[in-house]
Amino acid sequence: MPYIVISTQIRVENGPTVVGDEQSDPELMEYLGAQLTAQLGNDFKEYRSLDPPRVLLDKLELKGYKVIAMAGIGQTCIWTLNKPPEFE
Repeated sequence: MPYIVISTQIRVENGPTVVGDEQSDPELMEYLGAQLTAQLGNDFKEYRSLDPPRVLLDKLELKGYKVIAMAGIGQTCIWTLNKPPEFE
C-alpha cells in the first residue's frame, strides 16, 4: 500500500510543506509542485512544496489518498495518508 507523509512547522503553516523523500514518486512530486532539496547539515534530501498543507491534502485526495492519521510533534504538524489498492 502506498503511503505518504507530509509535514510543516506550525509557525509556517502556509508553507513550505515537506511532502516526500528521495525515494518518493517523481511524477507525484511534480504534480504536487514539489522540488527536491537538501538542507544544510542533513545527509538526505526531501521534497518541499511552497503550498500550504491544505492545498497539498486537497491535491492528494484527488489522486485517491486518504488521511489516516494526524499528529502534532513539538512545533511540527504531520499527516499520514494512504492510497487504497482500488485506486492503483
